[in-house]
Amino acid sequence: MSLEKVKGNYDAIYSLGDLCLAAIQLRKNNLRPFAGPLDWMSSPSLSNVSRLLQNQFNGFMDLPNLNPTGYSTGVDSLTPYLVVVDEAYQIVSSHDFRADQNTLSNLATYSQVKEKLNRRIQRFLEKIVNGQRILFIRTESTFKETLELESILSKMVKNDFQILIVNHSNDVSDMTEKNWPLERVSVVELPNHDKWGANDHYWKKIFEGVHIHV
Repeated sequence: MSLEKVKGNYDAIYSLGDLCLAAIQLRKNNLRPFAGPLDWMSSPSLSNVSRLLQNQFNGFMDLPNLNPTGYSTGVDSLTPYLVVVDEAYQIVSSHDFRADQNTLSNLATYSQVKEKLNRRIQRFLEKIVNGQRILFIRTESTFKETLELESILSKMVKNDFQILIVNHSNDVSDMTEKNWPLERVSVVELPNHDKWGANDHYWKKIFEGVHIHV
């Protein structure tokens, strides 16, 4: 079965988008002892994430590339934040720049946000070199995008790694495992109806037998 490959011990588990869902579920299941660079970002294109990884985050969230476009709220609160698009990678920050400290024309806390992000990036790059086994999780991906991601990670990650793809579909009413012919990839499909609030039991099942040690 596809999910059998995911079970075991990991030195790090990282969300690779596409929204905050994977990071939230890692936190709910006590598998997120530290933050990843993309945890609270929106990254609709996995190809852009793969390019970001291939570039080792070079230029990511650099000030000249940022375009504030509107407002959002916190992950767990109604605190207002700015929506800020990294135009170079088409990745969106919605939970970093507080609206009471920044404006659409002045990202006053940019240096603090960039410093926090750089710490997460540095840890990520160190973990994929020094960790014995790493798990990467991505919600919403095609076979072609996943094939590209696996190829890039194979060149970056020094030791063992696994990729977990969790897609959501209106055509399924229960968790369904998919068999893609990719050595390091496991794929499941979950119901799309209320994917933020109704699938916790599926995620718990997905993470059965998954452990992290830091």
